Amino acid sequence: MANLADEYGTDVEIYVKALTTTIHADTPTGASDQLHDLLEHLGLERHEYPADTPIYIWHTVPEHLDADEQKRLATRAIPVLLLAGYEVNCTPEVFDESAYRQAVQDLRTRAGRPAVRQQAPIGSASPAAPARRTP
Repeated sequence: MANLADEYGTDVEIYVKALTTTIHADTPTGASDQLHDLLEHLGLERHEYPADTPIYIWHTVPEHLDADEQKRLATRAIPVLLLAGYEVNCTPEVFDESAYRQAVQDLRTRAGRPAVRQQAPIGSASPAAPARRTP
């Protein structure tokens, strides 16, 4: 089985598998569980061969989605992967410019929101530490 991530030295290679319409996301041999988990979190399906002790792991976009939604899902994953520090390559026949721009905008919007801080209710200040006495 060809592994394009190994071949090109990237963390993720997104492409349409030859002679099919299936969008694949190859990861290098020995890729971290964190990368595989992130791809699953982003909506891609994990496949392993052989199943008992996998030597080869790859991901695909769910085939129940229509062709345009498959491309959008794969493309929306790219900014998240890049932000996580992974090197990603995507072939032009999969890449959807508007989905990419929207995903980047969504990430910026989420990053721009201030974190919610837990504040103690007014009037419930913590008791002062007792003064130290010297003998």
